[in-house]
Amino acid sequence: MEIPPKSPDGSEKSPQSKELITSNTGSTLCMSSRSESVWTSASRSKWDIYHKPVIVVSVGAAIFLFGTVITSLSCFLTKNKDVYKMSGPAFLSLGLMLLVCGLVWIPIIRKKQKQRQKSQFLQSLKSFFFNR
Repeated sequence: MEIPPKSPDGSEKSPQSKELITSNTGSTLCMSSRSESVWTSASRSKWDIYHKPVIVVSVGAAIFLFGTVITSLSCFLTKNKDVYKMSGPAFLSLGLMLLVCGLVWIPIIRKKQKQRQKSQFLQSLKSFFFNR
């Protein structure tokens, strides 16, 4: 059996127990949470909320149009026809996938915003009634 090394100050407590005693887990958890907007009531602009799905929709539409052009080139050009026939539908499907994902993402964000507003309202009611 190994004897654990003593701490430099001579106390018998292990370093793990000192960490548990002196850590501020609750406040650290709230500070480092990903959804800080729940704790702060600062309102965000529409662009801050919807910029990611708008970018995904735009990129998806651009890739879809590029795939349409590449696919149509396979009908008109005889040189490298096999390359156009293979890459055109790939760009079409990738663009359509991104376009649909972005278009589905927007209603999901709207629903979350409504739920967050309801949640903040209910939290304010709870704090009003229970803090008296």
